[in-house]
Amino acid sequence: MYKFPNSLYSDVRIEDVFETNISFTKGKINKNSVTRYQAAFIRIFNGERWYYTSTSDVDNIQKEIDYLASKARTNEGIYNHPIVRKFEVNKGKFLRFEADDVTKVNKEEKKKLITDLFNVIEFREVIKTWGAAYIENKKIQHFFSSKGADIVFDSQRVGIGIRVALEQDGKNLSETFMKSSDKFDDLKNQKINLEKFISKCENFMKNSRSVVPGKYKVILSPFAAGVFAHESFGHKSEADFMVEDDTMKEEWAIGKKIGADILSIVDYGMGVGSGYVPFDDEGTKSKETYLIENGILKGRLHSASTAVSLDEDLTGNCRAVNFEYEPIVRMTSTYILPGDKTKEELFYEVKDGIYIDTIKHGSGMSTFTIAPSIAYLIKDGKITDPVSISTITGNVFETLSDVDGVSDELELLSLVAFHCGKNDQMGLPVGLGGPYVRVKDMNVQ
Repeated sequence: MYKFPNSLYSDVRIEDVFETNISFTKGKINKNSVTRYQAAFIRIFNGERWYYTSTSDVDNIQKEIDYLASKARTNEGIYNHPIVRKFEVNKGKFLRFEADDVTKVNKEEKKKLITDLFNVIEFREVIKTWGAAYIENKKIQHFFSSKGADIVFDSQRVGIGIRVALEQDGKNLSETFMKSSDKFDDLKNQKINLEKFISKCENFMKNSRSVVPGKYKVILSPFAAGVFAHESFGHKSEADFMVEDDTMKEEWAIGKKIGADILSIVDYGMGVGSGYVPFDDEGTKSKETYLIENGILKGRLHSASTAVSLDEDLTGNCRAVNFEYEPIVRMTSTYILPGDKTKEELFYEVKDGIYIDTIKHGSGMSTFTIAPSIAYLIKDGKITDPVSISTITGNVFETLSDVDGVSDELELLSLVAFHCGKNDQMGLPVGLGGPYVRVKDMNVQ
């Protein structure tokens, strides 16, 4: 399709994007927009450095290629360069969402999907303020390279979020009800789920008490376990963090025992939900990458450059936020694999412990911090009193080794970044979740 310069590697990523953003504050609409655009990211490599540009003028991509080529010194041996040899050459159309195309759904139906939920929350005195949002992103990507890659693939994310701030008798709680998927129909009929969610929030706020700090056996919900796997371990698996760091290479050496025998964590972009990414932005097909297998560090996530630097295989994890950015190494759907215990067995085996239902945020590298939102005591195998917890902290390696139970059910969730106000947005698509996970010894404050 394009005339690529001789003696240089080139690739072109074209994005055809459709976005809808509808948001409210206490029932008053803030934003009601539909955006559609085509744009492209072009890059050229001469073996020494990359040359990049982006444009929304897709009719003049050839001019941008020629301009970049004029700035680069040619290299007759470019296709023998290790990075260029590493690039896959995939071809074909991979369109998953033609039958469930969210762009074909009427905009008023999308608005009604969220406004029909308002009567669940707008007359509850305990809710002092609230916001709601519907957001979606449909993208068709074309990728071409001078090695011969020629692929077309699509991805799609839709989500609703309702953020509530509750206050009564000096207590307060902020929580977000979220539902997201890669299909519009999956978001329908959420009124009962929202009612249960609000009732849970009210009960927690009214009856929770501060936890007694100490070490506890902790059970993480699929959402909490997913955030832990993503934030506290997944980012450590992104290989660009360690390419120039010999200490990290030694600490995270492939084959090292870093977790319990029952623990396996994978990253996979071909699953369901908003983490679906069939190819990365270098044209590499998504792989099921074992990061931990039975407690052993098995792999990490790569671009072509990091794979060459660490002499490892491609994984399909070089990704850009959009056409304005160069691709870098990032996760797709990262989650703990199911174990062999039922959810009931996990709880039944705990005499005194804590169940983490929802969390505010989590972060960490060698050490991690999780800030729970809704949590409960476990007494004699049963969920009992709600407790307020400031943080759960620990060493990542020690915590991975302390996993002593994993449920046999897999609940993959889709993560959508909601602010439920004037700046609602979706970030880079990721999926998370997993099974219920039990850790035998965690620091709770």
